[in-house]
Amino acid sequence: MPENLSPREVFLALVNGVAEGRWEELPDLYAEHTDVVHPFHPLRAPALRTRQELREHFASAGTGPRLIRRPANITIHETVDPEVIVAEFEYQGTVAETGEEFTLPGIFVIRVRDGRIVSSRDYFDHLTSARIRGGLGTLLTALGSDTENRT
Repeated sequence: MPENLSPREVFLALVNGVAEGRWEELPDLYAEHTDVVHPFHPLRAPALRTRQELREHFASAGTGPRLIRRPANITIHETVDPEVIVAEFEYQGTVAETGEEFTLPGIFVIRVRDGRIVSSRDYFDHLTSARIRGGLGTLLTALGSDTENRT
């Protein structure tokens, strides 16, 4: 991975790599020690802090229904900090097994240093993601269990 990639180039490599299912390559876009959080994850998933944790995360992303997707409607906002961008985008696609079409919006706030992601806040529509992957029932059950445990 070239170390001189800009934050814009790293983001585009990331979303295109996800769309193309290049799960084994994606962790190399991140620094060895990083901080990747999904603040809107309904189950409050823990941060991913190492490249190895990202390998495990991306390996599981390649399981389940086959999603044919492409990044679309990309808007990248530069910030006053040259390491940081805010990227708005969506994946548009189809669930191969069912033919269901989907749009999955996201916003990433990414800090890139020396051509690698050192931190990222990834905001996704997790309910749509669970639904198109066939996991909405499991997610809702987990949310119900979590609510019951708090009362």
